[in-house]
Parts: sequence; structure tokens; C-alpha cells
Amino acid sequence: MATNHRPTYQLGIFVFLLLTVLTAAEYAISLWLNTWQLLTLVAVIKAGLVLYYYMHIYRLFATDPDVDHESYGYKLATNRMGLWLFFVSDLFLFGGLMISRINLLNLTHPDLNQAVGLVVTGVLLLSSFFANRAETAMARDDRKQFLISIGITMFLGILFLVGVMGVEWRIAPFGPGDGVQGAVFYSMTGFHAFHVFTGVIFLFIVLRNGMRGRYSAEKHWGVEACVVYWHFVDVVWVFFFPALYLIGTVFGS
Repeated sequence: MATNHRPTYQLGIFVFLLLTVLTAAEYAISLWLNTWQLLTLVAVIKAGLVLYYYMHIYRLFATDPDVDHESYGYKLATNRMGLWLFFVSDLFLFGGLMISRINLLNLTHPDLNQAVGLVVTGVLLLSSFFANRAETAMARDDRKQFLISIGITMFLGILFLVGVMGVEWRIAPFGPGDGVQGAVFYSMTGFHAFHVFTGVIFLFIVLRNGMRGRYSAEKHWGVEACVVYWHFVDVVWVFFFPALYLIGTVFGS
């Protein structure tokens, strides 16, 4: 059964603005209300927006059962299913880290700079916007916009890594071996940073292939896979950000 979801630049802008407003609301809730239920609800709404509008989860159910198994459309559908199965398997890793955080810290969070956390979160959300813009551009055969957007996404990914590993890791008042907050914080951000790093490499490969003209509006699975993976990394951080920076009081206070 075919879907009629035509990608538009305007939709990407609208979703990004909505995610920005929700992130600001999330930060305000942590300052004034500090209820984990509301923070969790906002994170779920943000993740839902990314899953549907940026990661296009509905495409998993858009396969025509009568399509030729040798066609590009059928292979595209199986590739999508394989990618999402990888996401499911990766969720066991991130889910385990989140469960560890809940069990070890409960309703407290590591002693971190919330402003830095908000900034790096904004950088990652902005990178997802440009990743979506790059995919939309390729689907519309706008090669110039595709190359610009994928390049900006890669730059913002590097900037996120600098913010987390170069700034937050340096200014944190504890190290990896300093009790449970050190173990939780460096494990969660370290594994996530590794995924961001591999995503930057993936983006570079897609950028290089795009410059060589290897994608078209009709056939660009490499672009779609890279961008959806990038959004997956974003979804993980949507939950890691409140878990590490916002929920509860400062550990040990």
C-alpha cells in the first residue's frame, strides 16, 4: 500500500521549531517544577516527532506485497527493515545504560553544567534539521542544497563531540572512576559519542559519494540510511539529556 508523504523543506522547519520549543519547555520544567513525569512526557513527544517526521517510520509499512522481488522498491523495503532491526538491537545497549542510570542515581542527576547540556542538545537538534533537509533535497534532486546540508550536518556533529568530550568532560567536577555519577555519566556519553563519531564518518562517505554524483532523486538509499541513523542517535540523546542533566536534584546534594 503506497503512501503519499512528499518531503518538503517547510515541514522540516516546522518540526525543528517544535522540537526547539519542547526542549526549551523541558529546560524550564527542570528549573521550576522538576517533575520527572513531565520531563519524560516531553522526551517521548520529541522522540515521536523525530521517529515519524524525520526517520519516516511509516515507510516500514508502505511496501506493496505484490511488488517484484528483484525490483529496487522491494530491495529498498528490505534494507529499511534491516536498518530498523539494527536500531532495535542497539536499543538494548542504550536501554541498559538508561536502566543503570535509573537504578544507581534514582531521582538525582550528576553534578553537571546544565547550560552546556542545553547548548550541545541544541547543536544536535540543529544537525538533525539539516540532515532532514539533506535527504529532502536529494529526494527533490536539489544537489546543491543536499551537499550544503550534509556538510553542515557533519560539522554540527563534530561540534557536538567537541562540546561533550572537549568541554563537558573537562569541566565536570568528577572523573570516570569517581563513584556512581562518574560511571553513569561517562558510560552514557561515551557510548553515545562513539555513535555520533561513526555517524560523522557515515556522513563524510555520503558527502563524498554525493559529490561524485552517485545518488539520484529516485535512488538514494545511502543518503536515507545515513540520515535515519543520524536521527536515531538524536532520539537516544533526547532521553539521555533529561536523564543526565534535568531529572531530580544534583547527586550528593
